[in-house]
Amino acid sequence: MNVVARRTMRTLMRPAQAGAFAPMSTMPAVKPQPEFSSGPCKKRPGWSTDVYKTAPTGRSHRSKIGKAKLVEAIEETRRILNIPADYRIAVVPASDTGAIEMAMWSMLGERPVDMCHWESFGKGWLGDVNSHLKLENTSEFTAPYGELPDLTQTNPDHDIVFTWNGTTSGVCVPNADWIPDDRTGLTFNDATSAVFAMDIDWSKVDVTTYSWQKVMGGEGAHGMLILSPRAVERLESYTPEGRALPKIFRMTKKGKLDEALFKGATINTPSMICVEDYLDALQWADSIGGLPGLIARSQANLAEVATAVDKYPWLNFLAKDEASRSSTSVCLTVDMEAGKLKEMIAWLEAEDVAYDIGAYRDAPDGLRIWCGATVDSADVALLMDWLEFAYEKFSK
Repeated sequence: MNVVARRTMRTLMRPAQAGAFAPMSTMPAVKPQPEFSSGPCKKRPGWSTDVYKTAPTGRSHRSKIGKAKLVEAIEETRRILNIPADYRIAVVPASDTGAIEMAMWSMLGERPVDMCHWESFGKGWLGDVNSHLKLENTSEFTAPYGELPDLTQTNPDHDIVFTWNGTTSGVCVPNADWIPDDRTGLTFNDATSAVFAMDIDWSKVDVTTYSWQKVMGGEGAHGMLILSPRAVERLESYTPEGRALPKIFRMTKKGKLDEALFKGATINTPSMICVEDYLDALQWADSIGGLPGLIARSQANLAEVATAVDKYPWLNFLAKDEASRSSTSVCLTVDMEAGKLKEMIAWLEAEDVAYDIGAYRDAPDGLRIWCGATVDSADVALLMDWLEFAYEKFSK
């Protein structure tokens, strides 16, 4: 079925609404803030480089002030995210990728592993487990872009690796109800585009990782690693046989957890400018009501996109089920030929309307619009107007 036929069929099938859709023929007069990249993401409202004035530049991260900043980053994270007091939190190298890799390389292999993926990054962790860790007893739970696998089929006696929010598919787990409280395996939760925008039940996750560059609009290169007491027990009771760990992956010393790592003594040298930027983002989060305020802003952004999808017959969510629809990395399909879609995306960037909104390279053709908490819903609404105009301009 060609593009025109699809558009006609969808228009006929869509329920009638008050105020029939009429294509926009006039270019909108107001442009949104154009930062809709899915990483690094938009800075918080009102951000400026003035936040760096209090950064201890030129000072050691092991100095009294440097260590205090890192401890503050850890403890403010704990407070805002309501992380239990007995969970360990560390600042680690290499963004979310470094955090999830150091966890997998340090802890997987003690028992069978269920690898769950429905987009490119989760698939990447599967590849690492199979091709590099070379674990033999693994099971794969997967679904096409836009869908979730049946996670209830995972085995609670296995370790389970999953991505809370698929950054490249716009599909998230609605909740953690599928994870039993009496599990014996560990759950590894890559939450980089979910944390600070979605409600995570900490009792259900044993290893959680993320980076500062997503929902908080921080800088890249630094990751966060959150461990439950059960994860700590695994680290202290299991040493992977014959597996060499590079220095930046090592979390134990003489068979015991290196507690200093979780008290601000980072493995390698962090950027104190990036630390200051993260602290500023945490202070902003506090000013808007903490985690509930952050979640509300992201949901409001998703609502603006949903209004446009309901209005425009040529625009659809990639996520098939509303319950698993991401509120951060919102992925859309457009009834338009791939070449023209690329032209439209490039034009929106050239017009300083929207930067970096093309679908991820491994995902189906479409749009990926960041709707995390640092984005204002008014800007999302303006972008939807521009999408309408751009569609009419490039679909002909």
